[in-house]
Amino acid sequence: MQIRNVAIIAHVDHGKTTLVDNLLKQAGAFRANQQVAERALDRNDLERERGITILAKSTAVEWKGTKINIVDTPGHADFGGEVERILSMVDGAIVLCDAAEGPLPQTKFVLTKALARGLKPIVVINKVDRGDARPDEVHNEVFDLFAALGASDEQLDFHTLFASGRQGWADLSLDGPRKDLSPLFDLILSHVPAPKVDPDAPFAMNASILESDNFLGRILTGRIEQGVAKVNMPVRVLRQDGTVVETGRLTKLMTYSGLDRVPVDEVRAGDIVAIAGLADATIPDTIAAPDVAQPLPAIPVDPPTLAMTFRINDGPLGGREGKKVTSRQIRERLYKETEGNVAIRVKDSEEADSFEVAGRGELQLGVLIEQMRREGFELTIGRPRVLTRENPETGAREEPYEEVLVDVDEGYSGVVVEKLSQRKGQMQDMRPSGGGKVRLTFLIPSRGLIGYHGEFMTDTRGTGMMNRLFHGYGAWAGAIEGRRNGSLISNVDGETTQYALFYLQERGALFVDPGAKVYVGMIIGENSRGEDLEVNPVKEKKLTNIRAAGKDDALLLIPPRRMGLEQAISYIEDDELVEVTPGAIRLRKRHLDPHERKKHARRAEGLPVKGESAAA
Repeated sequence: MQIRNVAIIAHVDHGKTTLVDNLLKQAGAFRANQQVAERALDRNDLERERGITILAKSTAVEWKGTKINIVDTPGHADFGGEVERILSMVDGAIVLCDAAEGPLPQTKFVLTKALARGLKPIVVINKVDRGDARPDEVHNEVFDLFAALGASDEQLDFHTLFASGRQGWADLSLDGPRKDLSPLFDLILSHVPAPKVDPDAPFAMNASILESDNFLGRILTGRIEQGVAKVNMPVRVLRQDGTVVETGRLTKLMTYSGLDRVPVDEVRAGDIVAIAGLADATIPDTIAAPDVAQPLPAIPVDPPTLAMTFRINDGPLGGREGKKVTSRQIRERLYKETEGNVAIRVKDSEEADSFEVAGRGELQLGVLIEQMRREGFELTIGRPRVLTRENPETGAREEPYEEVLVDVDEGYSGVVVEKLSQRKGQMQDMRPSGGGKVRLTFLIPSRGLIGYHGEFMTDTRGTGMMNRLFHGYGAWAGAIEGRRNGSLISNVDGETTQYALFYLQERGALFVDPGAKVYVGMIIGENSRGEDLEVNPVKEKKLTNIRAAGKDDALLLIPPRRMGLEQAISYIEDDELVEVTPGAIRLRKRHLDPHERKKHARRAEGLPVKGESAAA
């Protein structure tokens, strides 16, 4: 049977997974009466909740006697490590672009990777049924993007389809019959080349996706580059430097059919296969027959740009909600993550019971923390910080920069420009995007975006859209102003009372409800002034025979500001931590004792500390 391997790549929320749903349905992957969830490939709970694809997934359909392996990839640049690996498995790519929004930063990111691999993408202008769709303009913008990214003449001569993934049709022209997705299937068969592989050489493949199964153990997925894989055949695993990691047998071979993995006895070169039976093989190791001496080449992955400190939860409430609280358990989980997620790096920190975790961005690390939290871990997380490097030629310090694309109503453009300029952003472009909106393009240090998203949503009354993409390294931009407000810090242990919170809310915005457990050093709100303020949130009203406790019913509280995980992580300062447990997200000071906080503050300013010698 002929084989075609194709990846679907796009910006977040441009309709990749929904399109794959309809490709599967129209190719007969489901029974006529089978109930299938919307966005069937997004099986992970976090993917369904957030509406984004986090993990790359393979599926396969048969069309006119040809097997088409389709790989759905993440659209967010934080998960770019997944995209880079997947493109090594395929021979073609479908680039999806929203007919209203046009090409956005992640469109540029995934397209850059596809063009660098020499792929000739098929462009699908999706969501042309939107009321604000502008398909012809977007088509021109996509062509301009191809040209700007240095596409070859052959790549510039791309095929374009206009489609509605939700309605399940695609056509070569806007005024086509809008019947089904047959034109897309046919274009894949005619335009995507068959895999260039050597079927007669000894078996070899690169591991591109790593999963864990309760029954089969570690499952590695990749494309067979040469030879034939057979059940129980002996293999050895080679690292990129040629060292042998392990030897073993392929106890299970599976190929893809619809949403399912189907056990088979033999798989030939060019097909995408999932294998089980190896204990130590990981990404991007080469799994090969024993007589293969050299590993297959693997794509180098872009380095991490952001790091956070993961610590044990040593707060007074630690260990009450989670089952996994020790540094050993945290270490094992983090190093296990690095096996399947090549974009994450982990190392032991100089501080006791803590680890430095580096990744592509706040979203990627936030997803990891949320997964650990749901698995029963308790952690405290430090403020994100960028990873700098030394220029190899000049020796100057450099930091990562990001390209930021902002779509806002014209009335809010002024405050966005002002705020991003304060954060060392440099405006590259400003143009109207229709409907009273403006599109702003900035180059800005990654440091400048830490903690900005919440402020951005407030400034634009929730109507702004901000997309970001790693641009490269540039000169250190100097000091960037951080959060201007101090914290309201609890100075007692106990449970908050409505009476105490009512009188504290005039000091600033609160983060807690009445009845919440608090402890000394926990942050319960944001001070309206610039300095930290220690307060008593558990104070109760003194009772007399005239004033009864029931009078508290008349005290009206402003609803507290609730922060999700990413908002909390981006909100904290260097001397603060986020406490993450299965049941709660709390903010706290790094040093809970107020006297310790004062000592460390004086040391940070280079001032003497009472009881310490000058030499110390």
